[in-house]
Amino acid sequence: MRWVVVNDDPEEFEIRRTAERSPGLLFARVPESKSVKNRLHLDFRPDDRDAAVARLLDLGASRADVGQGDASWIVLRDPEGNEFCVLQASKESTNAANVATEPPATP
Repeated sequence: MRWVVVNDDPEEFEIRRTAERSPGLLFARVPESKSVKNRLHLDFRPDDRDAAVARLLDLGASRADVGQGDASWIVLRDPEGNEFCVLQASKESTNAANVATEPPATP
């Protein structure tokens, strides 16, 4: 499922499942730079983790080592230094994708 951009102002960017439906995610600029660990940590679970990571890196993210070791998720940092994780697809979405692509059984 894709999210809809409901506000793309440079100072305040918001996305929602549909324009009329809450909750959404609102990203607002602040004048202060990051000085301590994030108080809010976002984890993203796309259908294709590696493709999402490649896209985020192209958009300016960088890889981050926060001591995660050999984890199944990838930690990235946005251009201002805020860390976030990109997780593998959930088993439910993987199973749903497999069911959707399997041919119907013949009687």
